[in-house]
Amino acid sequence: MLAAIGFSAKAIFIKVAYSTTRIDSITLIALRMLFSMPFFLGMAWWGARGQARLTMREWGLLSWFGFLGYYFSSFLDFLGLQYISAALERLILFSYPAVVLVLSALLYGRAIHGREILALLVSFSGIAVVFLQDLKITESPRNLWIGSGLIVGTSISYAIYLVGNTGLIRRLGATRFTGMAASISSVFVLAHYFAQHSPRQLQVPASLYMTVLGLSLVSTAIPIWMTSEALRLIGPNRVAIISSIGPIVTIWMGAVFLGETVNAVTYLGAALVLGGVALVTTSGHTG
Repeated sequence: MLAAIGFSAKAIFIKVAYSTTRIDSITLIALRMLFSMPFFLGMAWWGARGQARLTMREWGLLSWFGFLGYYFSSFLDFLGLQYISAALERLILFSYPAVVLVLSALLYGRAIHGREILALLVSFSGIAVVFLQDLKITESPRNLWIGSGLIVGTSISYAIYLVGNTGLIRRLGATRFTGMAASISSVFVLAHYFAQHSPRQLQVPASLYMTVLGLSLVSTAIPIWMTSEALRLIGPNRVAIISSIGPIVTIWMGAVFLGETVNAVTYLGAALVLGGVALVTTSGHTG
């Protein structure tokens, strides 16, 4: 539950950073990874104790998942938050269990059952409800479409990451895999940053460093470790169900810290998304 709350605060930290300082998405991600990387390396070292060395194939897979899961997905997410509210971002992003279901059917031929089809319809109707509400009140429909599209891309890329990494996690263990994949993603992020910016641009106002510290520790490093431990202790289904509090927490934080509009329609959308997620995670067919 603490991990879910920490992850829920991520969008809030990002929106605060955008609102208080002129900073682009890749610079913000680079700062986040610089603060988080020592923790990721520590996870990789701890998880590798007494384990066999990696094969070339495993290094290749780790590099791919590091690129996809913590670099590409994060880049789309940070970029999308420049255009849409934290509440809508979290609802779209939280549709990833439904996307995992579809991808599993497409890639592995797993059947989608009637209950899961209902889950897909319920989840996506919840997103549509909130999106249509924001479309009515936004001053820039174009920005809303762009931002929502970017977050949909985040959800899809993260779902691909989850669907593909199961075998490697079983071989390496969750702690070692997460630490190594996240460390590799940090290299991708920093390479992207230095291809566009100079090191001097990492010097930002002190207030922004505090925001990035919160983003890196409260919403990245600590909840990643907590989730790994939770997966070990109670299993993925219970973790998924408990994590369902995430969108509600983000909606509440968005209202309190960002002044975002929250009304009955917002909570209806959240209820539909969470209902769909609950149907998927308790169906036993997501594999």
